[in-house]
Amino acid sequence: MTGPITVVGLGPAGLDRVAAPAVAVLTDEATAVLVRTLRHPAAAELAARREVATADDLYDTASGYDEVYGGIVARVLDMAAAGPVAYAVPGSAVVGERAAAMLRDEAAARGIPLTLHAGESFIDAALEALGVDPLADGLQVLDGRDLPDPLLLHLPTLISQVDTGLVLMDVRERLGRLLPDETAVTVLDSLGGSGQRVEETTLADLRPERAGDRVTLFLAVEAPGWPGLIRTNARLRRECPWDREQTHHTLAKHLLEEAYEVLDALEALPPEAPGGDPDYAGYTEVEEELGDLLLQVVFHATLAEEARAFGIEEVAEAIRRKLIRRHPHVFGDVDAATAERVVANWEALKQEEKQRESVLDGVSRSMPALARSHELQSRAAAVGFDWPSIDGVVAKVREELGELLDDLDDPARAAHELGDLLFSVVNLARHLAVDPEQAMRAAADRFDRRFRSVEAGGSLSGLTLEEMDRRWEAAKANERD
Repeated sequence: MTGPITVVGLGPAGLDRVAAPAVAVLTDEATAVLVRTLRHPAAAELAARREVATADDLYDTASGYDEVYGGIVARVLDMAAAGPVAYAVPGSAVVGERAAAMLRDEAAARGIPLTLHAGESFIDAALEALGVDPLADGLQVLDGRDLPDPLLLHLPTLISQVDTGLVLMDVRERLGRLLPDETAVTVLDSLGGSGQRVEETTLADLRPERAGDRVTLFLAVEAPGWPGLIRTNARLRRECPWDREQTHHTLAKHLLEEAYEVLDALEALPPEAPGGDPDYAGYTEVEEELGDLLLQVVFHATLAEEARAFGIEEVAEAIRRKLIRRHPHVFGDVDAATAERVVANWEALKQEEKQRESVLDGVSRSMPALARSHELQSRAAAVGFDWPSIDGVVAKVREELGELLDDLDDPARAAHELGDLLFSVVNLARHLAVDPEQAMRAAADRFDRRFRSVEAGGSLSGLTLEEMDRRWEAAKANERD
């Protein structure tokens, strides 16, 4: 008969911290034993008492951890074909042990009996050494080799598997994006044994030599990043006189101002960004302006939560669900091979969700006129109402210009025809894949620079138009040079 298989957690230190029933299995001469690694006190003690096999060689030869785990499972199953086998792992067999989980699944699929002695985890030993109550204080446990993105540090945090200097430096770099160099970090090493070390240091003093097979980092900080922003804004709302006075309406102008400042910062980046050489100075400005805009979003959500309408988490979850619904070509089985097809699907789904009578419903009248015209035209084009080529657009611009010139003597008609001309020019911009708002702002910036150059040539008082025009042309030439 194949097996049975017993999976044993060796705990954080020596065999003295392993439960007696598990020790009995490991020391039974009728049971073959495979230890994941000999670089562990209990495994080394066991190897001194009896013959054991090890999987250390797999770590030396495999191309990645997935190959290691698969190799371990295959090795245990091969050993089980000859009789009872125990697979022993550091710490707990149910904490960070993918091979143990894979082995349980494979044994169940093959009908091989499997018994589990979970054992004491490094988490238990760390909590004991630190005096942290995870129920009262909260706790999160992260893998140093695979830190999440975003990295949220709103709870006391254990970072495990900091086993190499490279991993430790990567952890320090990631933490350093959010925390100052003087942040307190506790280094836990060889927990539960006679060589246990619990050392206080700082983020800046984390050096590669502090890494090790049994090293875990611990930190408990004032929440930085996203959770910290939410908490800070909530406190300001309670304690700051200005923040307490704000309403959705008083904040509305700030939202618009911050959005335009973000736009200014984005337009200062190279046109190919994020491609090409990074403009780090430009991105520093973008980072700051995005933060100012994000504060406005959080502030409005804070006010909405006071009204018991929704909170910031509901805002994030609502847009997450919307993204999934609106991208069936990614999260479903809809085919959308081009960006144009994606936009058409998006508009159709949006119209269906909101039960709109027109594809133009929802385009805000408060948008800048050029941007609103562009959006209206894009909505119509998404359902096929568009010129088939740019030739028709150019002809329309010329037609509208002709009608404007015919009505210059009638102010009311001229205003009407000028609007039609501008609307047609927006359509031309759309067919050229040019944002008309950005193009118009760029033109205004050019005029601003050139006219200031004209002024820099001396007083304009008394100059003829021809003289000023010569300065203007010189400014254009200097700009080209």
